[in-house]
Amino acid sequence: MPQDAVREVSTQDHLIYDSKAFPMSNAAKNKQILHWGILGTGRIANTFASDIQHVKNAKLYGVGARHLASAETFAAKYSIEAAYGSYAALLADPKVDAIYIATPHTLHKEQAIAAMLAGKHVLCEKPATVTLNELEQVIEVAKKEQRYFMEGMWSYFLPVLAKAQSWIKAGRIGKLIHVKADFGYPLPYRPDLREYDNRLGGGCLLEMGIYPIAMAWLFLGQDPDQQSVWSHAADNGVEDDVVILNEYHKQSASAQLATSFRCKLPNYLYLIGDEGYIAIPDYWAAKEAKLYKLETCVDHFSAPRPCSGFSYQVEHVSREILTGLLQPQKVTWTASRAFQRQIAAIKAAGK
Repeated sequence: MPQDAVREVSTQDHLIYDSKAFPMSNAAKNKQILHWGILGTGRIANTFASDIQHVKNAKLYGVGARHLASAETFAAKYSIEAAYGSYAALLADPKVDAIYIATPHTLHKEQAIAAMLAGKHVLCEKPATVTLNELEQVIEVAKKEQRYFMEGMWSYFLPVLAKAQSWIKAGRIGKLIHVKADFGYPLPYRPDLREYDNRLGGGCLLEMGIYPIAMAWLFLGQDPDQQSVWSHAADNGVEDDVVILNEYHKQSASAQLATSFRCKLPNYLYLIGDEGYIAIPDYWAAKEAKLYKLETCVDHFSAPRPCSGFSYQVEHVSREILTGLLQPQKVTWTASRAFQRQIAAIKAAGK
């Protein structure tokens, strides 16, 4: 395993940098609506721009792209006030309180640091970085500059996952024994495609595998004590199909995870206890969950919404920044570190 993948966060370190210990941020103090800027105009940026329109405590003010025409087209589509033909120009705008980074993985570290040095708070699309070492660099700048930084694991904010957590806490499925999660869609191989491109952090683990890894962390809350990995590589060497078995000895539990560019997987999250189980289809964008006792569905929770679901994350993050918190309370730095540690371990084991 690479050296940067094994650093564990001590309890003492976590307490020292608890968000409540930080003074209130000045960038958004005394405001009721947070002004956001977006770096990038791709698919995920469009989702953010569309969903923020359903959020009361946030406004999309500006967009920055590598080419002005792209930024202006994006701004016209979403009635955005300011459009810039460079990322630096957007970061220099004093009206921007917070930045959403929606660029390829390998640009995240540099852009997050640049945004915080420019006085902006940051929500960075997952994965936050491509290595744990990069993540630690970003976190150090966040602490030094007193800026909020969070990895955009938007699924953590969905009402369906909150309901699943409450069912488990209430003992509805008994003791949690198995977590099963997969995420796979066929993506024909092209070495110049961003998802496969080595230079842009290509491979199914960073692109989609982070979701099942994040689900195992959300519900089991620790690194595995033992791990088995099967991995298949595309022609250029990046992983395009991965199956993972994690063992958690103290909890007598396991996580069975998979991700793939080679095939469509069931794309379900199963939370299985000794008295029942919870089934959540398309869990990363979850709209419903069912609770079973043996073969019988005994409870059903549905959460329809008028948008993709990014709105829950944007509202939560905006509220934390507006109230002066400088560390996220849901997608914590501890969680982001765990994602990076586990991805590095899986990559190493699959070689």
